[in-house]
Order: sequence, then C-alpha cells, then structure tokens
Amino acid sequence: MTARTLRTEPRPETAEATPRPHRLVLPIVLTCQLMLILDATVMNVALPRIQADLGFTDTGLSWVMTAYSLVFGGLLLLGGRAGDLFGRRRMFVVGAAVFTAASLLGGLAGSAELLIAARIAQGVGAALAGPSTLALITTTFTEAKARVRALALFSAMSSGGFAIGLLLGGLLTEWISWRAALYINVPFGLMIVLLTSRFVAEAPRRRARLDIPGAFTGTFGVGSLVFAFTHAASHGWGDPITLGTLTAGLALLAAFLVIETKVSEPLIPLRLFAERDRAAAYANFFFGPMAMMSMFFFLTQFLQDIRGFAALETGLAFLPMALCMFGLSRLIPRLLPRFGPKPLALTGTALMVGGVVWLTRLTPESEYFSHLLGPMVLMGVGVGLAFSPLSVIIMSTVPTEDAGAAGGVLQTLQQAGATLGLAILITVFGAVTRTPSGSPAETTVDGMTAAFTAASVVTALTFLVALTFRRRARAAS
Repeated sequence: MTARTLRTEPRPETAEATPRPHRLVLPIVLTCQLMLILDATVMNVALPRIQADLGFTDTGLSWVMTAYSLVFGGLLLLGGRAGDLFGRRRMFVVGAAVFTAASLLGGLAGSAELLIAARIAQGVGAALAGPSTLALITTTFTEAKARVRALALFSAMSSGGFAIGLLLGGLLTEWISWRAALYINVPFGLMIVLLTSRFVAEAPRRRARLDIPGAFTGTFGVGSLVFAFTHAASHGWGDPITLGTLTAGLALLAAFLVIETKVSEPLIPLRLFAERDRAAAYANFFFGPMAMMSMFFFLTQFLQDIRGFAALETGLAFLPMALCMFGLSRLIPRLLPRFGPKPLALTGTALMVGGVVWLTRLTPESEYFSHLLGPMVLMGVGVGLAFSPLSVIIMSTVPTEDAGAAGGVLQTLQQAGATLGLAILITVFGAVTRTPSGSPAETTVDGMTAAFTAASVVTALTFLVALTFRRRARAAS
C-alpha cells in the first residue's frame, strides 16, 4: 500500500511545470520595442535631406513624422486587445513583419507619397506589435524579481529610445543616407520574426468576441484627436479642420466610454483605472512625454539652426541623456523593492522640473556644455527614476487576461501625450515668434523658452501626480 501510494503521488517537478524562459526572450522583446520607439525620432535630423531628395513641401514634410505617430497612437488600443484575444506572440510576429516590410518600402521610396504610405504602414505594424511587448514580458517573467528587472529595462528602452533615435539618425544620415535609417530596421525585424517563433512561448488564449463598436469608436476617436493636435500645430486651433476633427474625436471617445461600460468584453476594461497607484501611473505616462518631446524637438532645432551643429553632432549631444536613462534602469530593480514607487517618482519628477526650468534660460549664445548638458542629465536621471517604476506598477498588478489591454493603454497614453504636448508647445512657440523681438535667432530662442516655460508647468503636473502614490505599492513588495 505504501509503495502504491508513493507511486501515485505527483513528483515535485516544479522546473518542468513552470519552465524558465529562454535567455533570448527578453533581448527579442526589448529589441522590438526599441525599434518601434526609435522610428518616432530617427527621421528628425534627416528631414532637410528628405525634403531635398523627394521634393516635400514645407507643410508636407511634417507628415514624415506625424503619419507614423498618428497611426501608431490611433491603433494601439485595438492592437492590445487583439493580442489578448488572438495570441500575443502571433500579434507580435505579425506586427514586426508588417513594420519590417514597411521599413524596406520606405527606404526604397522614390516619391513623397510612397514614403508617407510606408510610414503609415510602419504605424500599423507598431500598433500590432507594441502592446504585445509588455504583455509578453508580463506573462513570460512570472518570478517577481525577474519581472521587475524586465519591466525596468522595457521602460529604459521606451524612454531612452527617443534620444537614441536622434543619435542613430544623425549617424546614419551623416555617414550613409537618410534611407539607412529605414533600412536598418530590416535585419533586426527579420531576426525578431524568426527568433520569436522559436524561443518565445505563446500565452494561453481565451475565447471571446472582439469589441467591434469599441474598436471603431476608440481607434477613430484617438486617431482624430492625434490628427487634430498635429494639425493645430501648423494651422492653428481656429482652423475648421482642426475644430472638426477635435469635436469628432471627443464625441467618438465619449461614445467609446459609454460602450465600454455596456459590453461584456470591453476593448479597455475600465477596472484598469480602479487601483489608485495604477491610475496615477497611467496619468504620468500621459504628462511625462509632453515635456520630453518638447526637449527633443526644440533642442534639435536649437543645436542645428542656432548653434550650427551637424546632424551627427546633434545626435551625439543627446547621448548623455540616453546613458542616464539606461543606467538608472539597472538600479530600479534594487531601489523599487527597498523604497517603493513614491520616493523614486517624487525625486525623478522634481529633477525633470529642474531640467525643463533650466532650459527657460536659453539664449542664442548658450553653449552646449554650460547650458544644455546639465538640463539633459537632469532629465535623463529624472526620467529614469520617475518612469521605470511606472511600468512595474501597471503591469505587475493586472490580471493576465488584461495584460495586452493594459499595455495598449500605457502606450496609447504615451503616444497621445507626446503628440498633444508637442502640438501645444509648438502653438506657444508660434504665438511668440509671430511678433519679432529682435534678430531672427533671438526671436526663435524666445519662442523656445516660452515653450519650455509651458513644458515646466506640464512637468510640474507629473510631480503632483507622484504625490498621490502610496509609499509602498503592492507591485514594489
């Protein structure tokens, strides 16, 4: 009897029941995330050469940047829920494949129209793959310490990728061609597609219906708002198209919220915002990129147009900021369990406020090492401290079945915040520069400092939101 009892008892094969993820899983997912974020800024420093090669008009040139962010931000919610329902790994691979093919098409583009079409297709691929990057991290790394480390590195890639995009764009544009900024995605994209199928496990799927009314109103609502904010930057808030798309976007989002409270399988489970720390983390993922994108946009123009930096020099100027972000990502897994999110977020957002306020003192004679390096370092350290814990707070406390939706909301708020913030700050810049205050350089810098003043107010909001965190969140412990 004893022998039979021992024979029928289950063996403690914990390692087989919960196998450790392959060591390549995290590099695959992080490489994809970095590739998607890079393309939001990698074309910035190449815009003058793109205009000369393809004959863009001054107003049409902005669509090289906004076509990508518009589609990326507008489709993220749909991409997140599609991953939950149809398989995160499947959507990750499909999105990476579409993004890679679109990058090749953009590199081969012989006309302005073809390049814009390729950037739109890149946005579609990014929206399908992006939410699944976070969801795959959450479902693959189930051990708490490994998950915190993975999410901290993900945040570093998401934040530092904007600065690295400027650096990489400068290098490729200066040494090879602006087309290389698109071609470089092809080998990495192919590697991601091939390795994911072999080394990344598919999370269990659940049978459910896709919320089609919510998908329609949410996708077109976000897309309309992003378009309205982008259009306002160049045509003003009184433009009929701006007002029409803004009104349509708000109406569609209002309808979306009503739909989400009625359907059994919502595109965005509103319970994601029920937990206080998670809701605050989402809020800061909206406000933070507003200030960050203003720094990237205006300082790029300042360095090239006012100080005469070449494309390569401009990209290298942002290297210290990126290094600070990545350096902090290595410390977050140690700091977060010890201190909790509140002290880190308060310290980080305070440093961000200091960095942006410092930039309000720019003059046409401001030198890089004496006037720009300090604010960049403060922003790099601040973003690393303030935002790396946010992904942990959000993704470590959501149910597995909502992981894709939670990642989609996070990245949607990040993209919408960046686009909205830049549109508002460009509007401030335009209002000041329309009335010359001196030489052209002085007028331009006055507009930039006015934009940085507005950005400092937005950055202060991130500090106020950080005050609402509990000292020690469940995610930290």
